[in-house]
Amino acid sequence: MSEAPHAAAPVTAGSAAGLTEIADLAPAAEGLREIRHHIHRHPELAYEEVETAKFVAEKLEQWGWQVTRGVGRTGVVGTLKVGDGTRRIGIRADMDALPIIEETGLPYASETHGKMHACGHDGHTTMLLGAAQRLAATRRFSGTVHLYFQPAEESGVDSGAKKMIDDGLFERFPCDAVFGLHNHPGAEPGMLLFRKGPFMSAGDKVFITVKGVGGHAARPHLTVDPVVIASSIVMALQTVVARNVDPSQPSVVTVGSLHAGTANNVIASTAKLELSVRSFSPEVRALLKKRIVEIAQSQAQSYGGEAVVDYIEGYPVVVNSDEETQFAIDVARELVGDDKVVAQTDILMGSEDFAFMLQKRPGTFLRIGNGVGEDGCMVHNPHYDFNDHNLPIGAAFWTRLVERYLSH
Repeated sequence: MSEAPHAAAPVTAGSAAGLTEIADLAPAAEGLREIRHHIHRHPELAYEEVETAKFVAEKLEQWGWQVTRGVGRTGVVGTLKVGDGTRRIGIRADMDALPIIEETGLPYASETHGKMHACGHDGHTTMLLGAAQRLAATRRFSGTVHLYFQPAEESGVDSGAKKMIDDGLFERFPCDAVFGLHNHPGAEPGMLLFRKGPFMSAGDKVFITVKGVGGHAARPHLTVDPVVIASSIVMALQTVVARNVDPSQPSVVTVGSLHAGTANNVIASTAKLELSVRSFSPEVRALLKKRIVEIAQSQAQSYGGEAVVDYIEGYPVVVNSDEETQFAIDVARELVGDDKVVAQTDILMGSEDFAFMLQKRPGTFLRIGNGVGEDGCMVHNPHYDFNDHNLPIGAAFWTRLVERYLSH
């Protein structure tokens, strides 16, 4: 990375009640923007977050946190203990970017061609850094805070959350509850959205290789055309959700990629399909797998071909615990007011590897609005950008959450 920006401005004394308010982070807002733009200019993909991790670690050390590097390969954990409180809280932010060519035209656009922070992880990391700075300066809590800066959320499999857990995250840096958030295009900036129970879907990947017999396009009767087989599989898969899954159970089967052949006068020997599969219950997840495999193999067989299915189970369902979610809702209402809080928002068909952490510890995963209409570009888009309006809000929320959870 290039030379790091200056640290965020010193924090103020705080509200009369002793709990952090958004206004207390106002002096730090410009510094947080500099940090976020610095991270945005230097995106790194899953398990490549070496410079990002170094940047995060140096900031934490500068502010007085105990820092552990290399957790889950490129993850960073910051620890701060104040007073004699025995409670412990963990907060997670993701650091990785996506393999997308940025098209925003922003002055702080990615300086690495083909890599971009198109999901807002630069903002997530910055908000948690903002909270880290304030918590270290004010120390209005009694207990232990662990900040988990996680790699590889976007990997889909072999994810950073699982890697950190396998590396002893909760044994080495234990917490009684764990919290995380993601920005949410489609909601007004600063809106905080929660949901008790199942919130985001399980996400699986399926790779289907159709094997046929190639040949000349003018002599199709001497071939087994994998394009026809693949097309038949695509159409048959549309019946899985429509006719096999209980309509009250949300699920998605999407064929996102189909590749076959290189010329119009050649019938290829193989075709390849890639699927994204989403579900909310173990029973539906198992049913989807069973039917997808059966349909692919039987359709191929009916045409005289073969289908080889590689079915990879990815992230589990994000399930928020009731008590911790209600606690976070209460903190949010104190901070931003009832009109900026959605206590039970809709389920989301996207997936998130924070689910692995919620399988180990109670906690909640929330969303923060990133804009609506033209100002709310969807994530994973080359025109996306995190909304800097959220930086002091998110930092204040995390700070107040810690102050409440580890109250004296």
